[in-house]
Amino acid sequence: MSPPFTPLYIDGAWRPASTGATFQVRNPTSGEVVGTAAAASSKDCADAIRAAAEAFKTWEHTPLSMRRDILLKASEILAAKKDQVVSAAREETATTEDWMWVNYEWPIDQMRDMAAATMLLRGHTGQSVIPGGQVFTHRRAIGVVFSIVPWNAPIILTLRAVAIPIVCGNTVVLKTSEVSPRIQALLVEAGLPRGVLNCISTSKDDAPARTTEIIAHPVVRKVNFTGSDVVGRIIAREAGKYLKPCVFELGGKAPVVVLDDADIPRAARAITSSALLHSGQICMSTERVIVQRGAAEELLKNLSELFTRIKAGDPDADRAAHIGAMFEPGSTDNAISMLKDAITSGAKLLVGDLKKQGAIMQPHLVVNAKPGMRLWDKETFAPIVVVAVADTVDEAVDLANSSDYSLIASVWTRDVYKAFNVAGRIRAGTNNINGPTVHVETIRENGGLGGSTGYGVFMVEDWTQTRMIVLHPEQEPPYPLTARL
Repeated sequence: MSPPFTPLYIDGAWRPASTGATFQVRNPTSGEVVGTAAAASSKDCADAIRAAAEAFKTWEHTPLSMRRDILLKASEILAAKKDQVVSAAREETATTEDWMWVNYEWPIDQMRDMAAATMLLRGHTGQSVIPGGQVFTHRRAIGVVFSIVPWNAPIILTLRAVAIPIVCGNTVVLKTSEVSPRIQALLVEAGLPRGVLNCISTSKDDAPARTTEIIAHPVVRKVNFTGSDVVGRIIAREAGKYLKPCVFELGGKAPVVVLDDADIPRAARAITSSALLHSGQICMSTERVIVQRGAAEELLKNLSELFTRIKAGDPDADRAAHIGAMFEPGSTDNAISMLKDAITSGAKLLVGDLKKQGAIMQPHLVVNAKPGMRLWDKETFAPIVVVAVADTVDEAVDLANSSDYSLIASVWTRDVYKAFNVAGRIRAGTNNINGPTVHVETIRENGGLGGSTGYGVFMVEDWTQTRMIVLHPEQEPPYPLTARL
């Protein structure tokens, strides 16, 4: 059986690229071709933008109840397509069962929360500064949104990138990852009108040029990107040329602060889970642990035991494997290079062998890492945790904040007052007290993003504009200048 082909979806129709160009999609563990996808041309991108712009004229004015019902139906469709969706994610990204729950089960519920966001699209009224006048403010859609999604959580991150913008009345041109282009037409099947959502895929070589062309198009009003800070800076520069706003999530370097009085065995289990789930390839993955000296010995013992027991491999072929391959062999090369640099600069390797097998590398645990090392400063996106020891709470907070990435954090202590004090001092969009870093709340409650992680959050405020209408009084007032004529 030949691998499945993923076409483009433009103006309500599935179609190949106008040039007939395609690219291969490979499984990161085996390297086998698991699919082909259409490689969008400049014309295809222009067609997608044109379709989105035309659809916006009517979609902006659709009843909120219609938008809500489409997302609710999409949630039901996703729940019914489990085998199909899970199979695609496993083939394209080597997703394991543990990560699939977050990537598949969670979005089913999240779409219901996104549907409820229609209740937030309300305005306000008040008196004008002009006697007898009235002021009306309301939230209106922005227009055509360009959304770029990554490969590591293709289901939930795709839905996040399109669902809230669409429910707010925008239309979307979605660029999928060349690693995981097999996007399900859930919203289309749920009744989304043609042109509201347009999906394109590009080859890796063509991606920079196509992205630049789309950002430059005058009808594209906002850019949404989830991915690396390196690419995010490039996109920001392109968007800045045209003063187009962006919503970014550019990775994470999640810190966990473990204080002397913490439940150490539980903290170690949570750290291990959040550090190694999906081979550390999650924006919320625990990458840095700062522990108070009094708890350091016990925590390192627990972490070493757990990290030694977790095995990387091919879970489909090896029952002993807990986690799968990384993004590509180059990812393991970069991670091992960062480890070696840190060891040369004084860090100590507790668990790990500094080796790889293709795109597979085993968990690594490092101590004595510090700011200034690439291993501390930059996201590894690998099954690696660095541990630093702090003497005081203030020192621990300073170390937690010594990063440009401010997405997620965690604090462990039995003292609730100390927990809130420390959590409030760590710069992060979400701070979990006595919990893992791989956790955020619903779309309506999600905290903001800071530092290199982004310019906003994925909520209705980011996908709407507040517009004002002023109703002047019925009786004509004396206007300056003309009142004397």
